[in-house]
Amino acid sequence: MSGKAVARAGKSIDWDHLSKVVVSDAGKRELASLRRAYDDVAATLNEKFNVKPTSINWDFYKQKLGPSVVNIFQQSYESLDKQVPDYQDDLTPVYEAKHQELLKKALVEEEDSKRKIVLLEKEIENVREQKAALKTMTVDEYFAKNPEVKEKIDDEIRNHNWGYKVRSSSSSKESVLFLLIRIVC
Repeated sequence: MSGKAVARAGKSIDWDHLSKVVVSDAGKRELASLRRAYDDVAATLNEKFNVKPTSINWDFYKQKLGPSVVNIFQQSYESLDKQVPDYQDDLTPVYEAKHQELLKKALVEEEDSKRKIVLLEKEIENVREQKAALKTMTVDEYFAKNPEVKEKIDDEIRNHNWGYKVRSSSSSKESVLFLLIRIVC
């Protein structure tokens, strides 16, 4: 983080607005404490990141270490590009576009999930009603609601198929009904 970034961050905080919003004395004291702490951190960051490097005293090192070694380091140091290029962020727009696309997909999935939840809640309520109705429902009432079951039973009676077999293809509701009918009859 550079000193410029710290300065930008400091400008984004509207201390005057915050002091108007905070009405209690304790809140104002806390806000003043926060502002002092923020200013201290900003000053420290400014000092730390805006320090210019000191120039190297090559003559001092040549006297202490010898000119041949220091000359190698001096040539290497001076051959370096002293300007560090600014980072060019070309990935953020790509990922922002992907992120927006994913957000759109997530919203579509969320709406789809909400619709499915509503349908499943209706189905659950229907099953609860059917379960409660089975306690008081007569066979004739059930046949009135499900004439295909009555027709199937009548076909079995006509064909003298009196044996009770649980078929894997038949639904559990029909199996329970067949059992109840056979017990009642």
